[in-house]
Amino acid sequence: MRVIHKGSGRMSTTSRLRMAGTACAASLLWLAMTATQSAAAASPATPADPQMAPQTSASAAATTHSPSKRAHKGAKHSTQPAQKETQTAIDDYQAGNFPAALSEFKEAADKGNRLAQFNYAMMQLNGEGTPANLPEAEIWLKKAAEANMSHAQYAYGRLFDDGTLERLDPGEAHIWFLKAAQQGHMQAQVALANQFMDGRGTKQDFAEAFVWYHKAADSGDMASEYIVATYYERGGDGVTPNLEVARRWYAKAAAQGDPAAMDRYRQLTAQLHPEEAQPAKPAAQ
Repeated sequence: MRVIHKGSGRMSTTSRLRMAGTACAASLLWLAMTATQSAAAASPATPADPQMAPQTSASAAATTHSPSKRAHKGAKHSTQPAQKETQTAIDDYQAGNFPAALSEFKEAADKGNRLAQFNYAMMQLNGEGTPANLPEAEIWLKKAAEANMSHAQYAYGRLFDDGTLERLDPGEAHIWFLKAAQQGHMQAQVALANQFMDGRGTKQDFAEAFVWYHKAADSGDMASEYIVATYYERGGDGVTPNLEVARRWYAKAAAQGDPAAMDRYRQLTAQLHPEEAQPAKPAAQ
């Protein structure tokens, strides 16, 4: 078991990974929202571009099993079919007319709109406008994932990884997490890193885990920022020890409210920069 940091208050890999996975384990699916967006959490995305934006903070992930709200701000408009039908379904969903939205999402999904496929799957999963139907949700979530929608790929992988399905298949989850992570999906990057750390669904590889934690940390995932810091503090697994870099990553996690990161930041500040130790309250660096 890889120890996350040395010294007092040491935390095992299992404990820290539990923290890293809290948001994505809290619900099967999360809304593709930016860290600053907090309203209308249960609304579907506009149909112009159904490729979901990676989240910028793990805390934003702990929402509900809801159809997706927002498309990637920086993405070009897609040429997805049935955009008008999808927009009509979104309007009805937002108005609380779930039976109509369900039917309209299905119509657009049949025509190949991957956002409609995803949202239809979510309504089937949640029992919105219909009794919950997991087999139907799985079918349509897979279609959206196969259409290269990163958010759907992550969500489909979760089905095999968290017990939602009767069958657990970490190897299948790994395939879909990798596809989504390679497209920059932050929560998929965390899930993939966790698998490499645990040796679940793939060979245990601490060095490869670091690669994906680093990518998630670059996107602002708090727990990944902490984990990256511990790699730089401890060294090994292909990482050269660098206490200054470790201190900067602890500062980033501490600035997001991680108390363990604050403790490590203060300890390293006292060690490396005693003149700065009082007070040693970090800002996001």
